Amino acid sequence: MDQPGPQANADEKRAWLESHEEGYDKGLKPRQVQMIAIGGAIGTGLFLGAGARLQHAGPALALVYLVCGVFSFLILRALGELVMHRPTSGSFVSYAREFLGERASFVAGWMYYLNWATTGIVDTTAVALYMRYWNVFSGVPQWVFAFIAMIFVGAMNMVAVGWFGEMEFWFSLVKVGALVLFLIIGTVLLVSGHHIAGHVPGLHLIADNGGIFPHGVLPAIILVQGVVFAYAGIELVGTAAGEAQNARKILPRAINNVMWRIALFYVGSVVLLTLLLPWTAYKAGTSPFVTFFSLLGVPGIGTVMNIVVLTAALSSLNSGLYSTGRVLRSLAMGGSAPPFVSKMNAAKVPYGGILVTLVVYFFGVILNYLVPSQVFEIVLNVASLGIISTWAFIVVCQMAFRRAVNRGELEPVSFRMPFAPFTSWATLAFLLGVLVLMGLDYPDGTFTVAMLPVVAVALAIGWFVLKRSALFSPTAPSALLTMIMDSAPEDDKK
Repeated sequence: MDQPGPQANADEKRAWLESHEEGYDKGLKPRQVQMIAIGGAIGTGLFLGAGARLQHAGPALALVYLVCGVFSFLILRALGELVMHRPTSGSFVSYAREFLGERASFVAGWMYYLNWATTGIVDTTAVALYMRYWNVFSGVPQWVFAFIAMIFVGAMNMVAVGWFGEMEFWFSLVKVGALVLFLIIGTVLLVSGHHIAGHVPGLHLIADNGGIFPHGVLPAIILVQGVVFAYAGIELVGTAAGEAQNARKILPRAINNVMWRIALFYVGSVVLLTLLLPWTAYKAGTSPFVTFFSLLGVPGIGTVMNIVVLTAALSSLNSGLYSTGRVLRSLAMGGSAPPFVSKMNAAKVPYGGILVTLVVYFFGVILNYLVPSQVFEIVLNVASLGIISTWAFIVVCQMAFRRAVNRGELEPVSFRMPFAPFTSWATLAFLLGVLVLMGLDYPDGTFTVAMLPVVAVALAIGWFVLKRSALFSPTAPSALLTMIMDSAPEDDKK
């Protein structure tokens, strides 16, 4: 279907956008979508990063997680309203195209791609580091495990969307199971008053060690800019909706359940950790869960938690590869990326976009070979800019959708962002505040925010080249595309 002109009505534009979904297999089952929603909200930010954050802010970390969790939930509700309007694997990229125009879609898509492409490099590095925890693998070069992780997850994503969904289901189940086990054991010990390393569990552990804000309120506020990225990945459920069975039925429940899961797993875990042991017992670089179970004398707990964080890294790598493939295809369908990345294979998977992302991940493997100790610092901060812009685009698109509904141009949906537009503006203000706090976090955060003009110039150059290159036209064939298709298998040409 040809792209509608500027005079096209809302129905014509929507029909054109819905044509972008042709070729996808609605193969994600309800249980898989539910677990994708959970897995997006639970990662190494909790399992590994909570130790350093407890050391920095003490029990106040629970309040910080709660505040960031509320705004994460609002972002999900904004995305849910858009999904109920039109489920699409292009997610916010497609919504930006519908409500803000192709230029906004270009910026939204490539910023999101920047986030997941750099995060994928971090994830392959994390997998390699976690594997070397076991002495039997200590002599294996770091880049080898990074390469194996990349090939394994890439192969699973190429087979069919059901394979991605099944992997993510089990990855998420491991993470949830570990947290549930901790919550059960910790609650039993708290209620029974069982001594842990000479400490009696209870509220007095907070009161006797400086209270809720042992270092003052300011450190907790500053910590917001780091904690918010622990929730990165929640938006993945919007992309999955485009390939879900009966998305409009299952997505509202999945999104609404995220709120209590955040309260239980993030806030509940941190509160329980501070009630079981003094917050001073937890250290940076060590999972607080490992600290707790080690003091209980549980044998092999280091190995168990290493498996959990390894699973979290593989889950993030799996999700990133899945989402970038769909986002690149959505960009290409609007002419904002090379046509090759829009190509689907016989399994109805956008193999072009996945291959491009795997090439980026391969550069991460090279970094693991050249500078294995510096990979995290090189790419981690870049990813933060991508996730802030993504969440902002989701909220802005929701606001534009609601305005179109109020004008009578579109039909309202039953699943709405609560208390909008107040909550929409509040969420945007929160994201701006996070950016400001990042800028104040010298040196890493300051340098990251200082990169914004560089990123803006790169996007402007990309848009300029895009509009003057037939390579990016969704209708005009190019010599490169012809060459690629001539060499592709017959099934892929279909």
